[in-house]
Amino acid sequence: MNLIRVLLNKMNHALNMQQGFEELLKNKDIDNVIRKMQDRSADVDKAIKDYDVKTHEIMSRPDKIIKDKEGRTIRVQKQWRLPIPYQRFINEIALVFLYGQPVKFSMVSEGTDEAYSKFKDLIKSTRFDSRIRQCKRIAGAETESALLLHVYKDDEDNKPDALIKVLGKSLGDDIRPMFDRYNRMIAFGHGYYINEGGYTTYFFDIFMKKKIYRCKKEDLGWTVVEEENLIGKIPVIYFRQEKEHEGVEPLIAREEWIASLTADVNDYFASPAVKATADVINNIPEKEEPGKIFIMDGKDSDVSYLTIDSAPELKKQEIDFLQKHILSKTFTPNIDFENMKALSNVSGKALKQMMILAEIKANKHKESHDELVDRFISLLIAAISNVLEIKLKDQCSKLIIDAQFQSPFNEDIAEMITNLVTSIDAGMMSEETGRELNPLISDSSAETARIDAERQRKRETDSDVFGQGF
Repeated sequence: MNLIRVLLNKMNHALNMQQGFEELLKNKDIDNVIRKMQDRSADVDKAIKDYDVKTHEIMSRPDKIIKDKEGRTIRVQKQWRLPIPYQRFINEIALVFLYGQPVKFSMVSEGTDEAYSKFKDLIKSTRFDSRIRQCKRIAGAETESALLLHVYKDDEDNKPDALIKVLGKSLGDDIRPMFDRYNRMIAFGHGYYINEGGYTTYFFDIFMKKKIYRCKKEDLGWTVVEEENLIGKIPVIYFRQEKEHEGVEPLIAREEWIASLTADVNDYFASPAVKATADVINNIPEKEEPGKIFIMDGKDSDVSYLTIDSAPELKKQEIDFLQKHILSKTFTPNIDFENMKALSNVSGKALKQMMILAEIKANKHKESHDELVDRFISLLIAAISNVLEIKLKDQCSKLIIDAQFQSPFNEDIAEMITNLVTSIDAGMMSEETGRELNPLISDSSAETARIDAERQRKRETDSDVFGQGF
């Protein structure tokens, strides 16, 4: 009875939220609708500021004002401001280890070849691989992004088609998801500006399971156009995560400060400086003289160059400490030209072990991205079934697709194929499974059809030759 009560509470809560939401939409109270949706713009703006080197804290360092003994300004001395783009480096490494190689899709169900072929065509035509990389890059920098699936009628042949749009704050999009208390999305809002006839107008689209509301901001309120959601699902995959450089911002700021101060010191002492006693200064040779001779009047006279330690030990230790912890605490391997040059002959397996920090981070991301990719598969199948290819509705209801993330490292293909052949010969694996795992085969179903056709042609040829021989 307790389980039944929990399930009923879940259903009632979601229903009440949706009914209240739809009531606001019916009254065209879009301002209140937007206020009820999740707004993380403050956190996103802060993350964007961290990501952009032009807005790092070091960039607000003021120049130094040089004054004389009377307090009058003589000149303004430029102070170096050297931001270090660690954030971009950390984010790109995390992206490469998750989506450096395209997600590999495979059909698990049987008798669904046409539906799966349409799915693969859409993956290619919507440029899914590049779009999801863009989406992950933005999420790693800004903490949230989204993929929007848009279905429309093609102007040329009047047939339904689809495209994927990447949404992010830095792209000019306001992202406003809405979840119930069980973290199920019940609505998604997308705000954006469009220039119409020289005027910039704000639009806000609201996507729900059954309806889509196209809202336009007017001087005296909102105009709302209601559409049926033909897909039958909210056509959005929402990405949310912490910044890839989360937790090391103070370490980055400290290294930027040290680098900037060091640059100032280098400027000050870059040109040789001579220190000498007063009697020597009175005998400094002229600038034009080819040989510099300092006349020493007394036994205590002295001339020498003023130098500083090029890299004090404490400073070197601190920089090493900062660099080590910035990378290690963000699970980022230290990848630079010198390090990689020594790894030119290292195998893919050994290289993967050396990059274990990035692998750990990628595996952590897969906990959520497995679910996101599964949602995208379900969304695309629904779009095929209900809009893009309705005749495949029956196949789509049976279609099961598996998705696997791939390593960014090139595996030893020869060794892998040898292992597959050995497993097949030993009866431990079917030929079909071997083709699915073969890294040289992109579409195992199509390859199986080709092999079957070739075998059939060979049998027919052998039959003809055999018949002629007798």
